[in-house]
Amino acid sequence: MTLQWSQDAYIIAFFLFCLSFILYVVTVAGRKMKTRDPVRFERRWGAISFGVTILGFISQIVYFGCRWAYAGHIPVSNMYEFMSFLSMMIIGAFIVVYLIYRSTVLGLLAVPLAFLMMAYASVFPSEVQPLIPQLNSVWLKLHVTMSALSYAFFAVAFVAGLLYLLRTVRWEEGSSRKPQRWLEFTMGCIVVFIGFIVVVYSFRAANYEVVIGQKVETVKTGGEIETGLEMVTYTMPPLIAPHMSDEATLKSVPSFLGMKLPLMEAPGWMKGVQAGRKLNTVVWSVIAGLILYGLIRLLLRKPIAKALQPLFNGIDPETVDEISYRSIAIGFPIFTLGALIFAMIWAQVAWSRFWGWDPKEVWALVTWLAYSAYLHLRLARSWQGTKSSWMSVIGFIIVMFTLVGVNLVISGLHSYSGV
Repeated sequence: MTLQWSQDAYIIAFFLFCLSFILYVVTVAGRKMKTRDPVRFERRWGAISFGVTILGFISQIVYFGCRWAYAGHIPVSNMYEFMSFLSMMIIGAFIVVYLIYRSTVLGLLAVPLAFLMMAYASVFPSEVQPLIPQLNSVWLKLHVTMSALSYAFFAVAFVAGLLYLLRTVRWEEGSSRKPQRWLEFTMGCIVVFIGFIVVVYSFRAANYEVVIGQKVETVKTGGEIETGLEMVTYTMPPLIAPHMSDEATLKSVPSFLGMKLPLMEAPGWMKGVQAGRKLNTVVWSVIAGLILYGLIRLLLRKPIAKALQPLFNGIDPETVDEISYRSIAIGFPIFTLGALIFAMIWAQVAWSRFWGWDPKEVWALVTWLAYSAYLHLRLARSWQGTKSSWMSVIGFIIVMFTLVGVNLVISGLHSYSGV
């Protein structure tokens, strides 16, 4: 019963965030309408939108508490739980920033980012799993929760930085094309992420599943090499098969849209039994994202960033620039403590070494360096406005690659988080 309450609360939170996003659109778009009192209209509808967001946040807390009670441990031990928790932290960070700055327009991007995280979380198995030995530690609470909290403030900084760019990049004839292209590329990356979610749910709804065998060589005592067979389950049509695929299982793969699959094998340098499946997922995500991007462009008949700009003409660029800076200033020390220092202590306890150049560790360091550079250039070189906004956007792209790309592409000690 407790688990059912948790699942129900999760679904309720998702739909409440969808509703609050629609209300934020009405609030922001209302400034363009010829209302008698635009300021009063925005204040009233902004309060309603924020109230619905609060209800969604409460539902997330209910989900989190009930799942914790059922599992007997803090529910952040796999990708489903971590991304769900990150979504809750993003809303929490947004609430904190909103109460300080009363920026309604921030919700127009922060809330959809949160429910996209919830949708992404649902891609992974949602069953409650017992803790593996490496995770059964008090450092799980400290490292993972503080990492998620810091990511949440980085997400708010990303939203504010993107708002600044959408507001200030000029599209008039004769304007520089370089910032236009990079801003549109950023919007394209967001669409690719959405495309990944869409394609996963589409094939899941169709109950698509194919099993392919991969030959795995192991060295036994005495140097003898033994060849075994590992079965890899694909939930999308296998454009890319595992390296050293078993011929017998390849013959059982059905064709897709007239194509005989798979088209190729994963390269040998990609380590891990699941490497081919992960690369296949990335390829499908890019294909779906490009198709979705093309459809949006066809509908809008202009770049996405250019089409969105009129919505943000009324915001103050200096305010969103300050929000971005303050959010990173809050998130950076939390990240340093939780994602680096506590992580290294936990690594020493679990694996008897502080640092091992595991892919997740490397990209956590890259993230720390990126935000260190942001703060240094902001404070020492007075980088504000456009430059700092681009750095906040790039920083969060690095964060998302650490959370999504590393789990989908690279095999390492943290791979259990993607199971």
